[in-house]
Amino acid sequence: MKPKFKLFAISLLLLTFSSAFAQKDTTTSKSDTNPPKKSHLKIGVSYLSNNVFLGRVDTVTTPTFSPKISYTLKSGFYVSGQMDFITNRNNNKLDGGNVELGYDYTEDDNLEWGASFTKLFFNSTSTQVASSLSSTANAYIDYDVADIITPGLSLSYSFVKGGGSGDLLLSPSLSHDFLIESIFADDDKLLISPQAGFNAGSQNFYSEYLVRKGKINRKGVNAAYTTYNNDLGNFALLDYELTAPIVYIAGNFSFSFTPTMAFAQDALPTNTAAEKLITDTIEKAQPFKSSVFYFEAGISFKF
Repeated sequence: MKPKFKLFAISLLLLTFSSAFAQKDTTTSKSDTNPPKKSHLKIGVSYLSNNVFLGRVDTVTTPTFSPKISYTLKSGFYVSGQMDFITNRNNNKLDGGNVELGYDYTEDDNLEWGASFTKLFFNSTSTQVASSLSSTANAYIDYDVADIITPGLSLSYSFVKGGGSGDLLLSPSLSHDFLIESIFADDDKLLISPQAGFNAGSQNFYSEYLVRKGKINRKGVNAAYTTYNNDLGNFALLDYELTAPIVYIAGNFSFSFTPTMAFAQDALPTNTAAEKLITDTIEKAQPFKSSVFYFEAGISFKF
């Protein structure tokens, strides 16, 4: 493990045991963030069955165990951090992590919006598709229309390692919340939020990932690679996603389960014979999966 990465891991471990953060994740719901607002700490852990990024996966399944910690001010500003451990590895289990600074705003259960900046850390041996990214900036908004349907929109920009071109990502969605209260106690709640959406954007992240992980030899196809790489920078539909986050809140505890089905769209460029040759080479090293199912389960406690 590189010294910088080791220093980050030790620092985040110390932070985990000395303070707490709150991040907008599957253990947080509108009913969990409504007034009266106050500053709070949150700690939790989650398990992800496989790391899937915009419908893209590595050939190696990466189940991930992630301790999380966060602190949220009553104004809505928060800072959070997490570490990612790949459970099926014998070595280098600590795969990476992130530190996030952001702001969430909720008004009368109807309007939600926010923005965040996330610094990403990955081990040099990471097989995650997102390991080619250094950081991301995100903004989102959603509005509940008459308790019938909630349109949402997320806009993000990802910074690619090595100083290459970044990626702009647009993610619209539609969802509906089903809230059941007082199931086992007066203060418990069950929230189920089926959601459908898609992700569209450029794929500079994928180009850098393929090169960094040796899926494609940039030097071997140098004459055609520049054009191919530029075409990956074009805006395209990347995947459709169906998900249904389930959150059970009992007092200060939150339990969550989020199943997701992603339908990846094969947007690798094949506009020229050279590009088709590169794409065919990639497909042999990294077979394209048109659909992939994964889930995340988590538990958190809010102080």
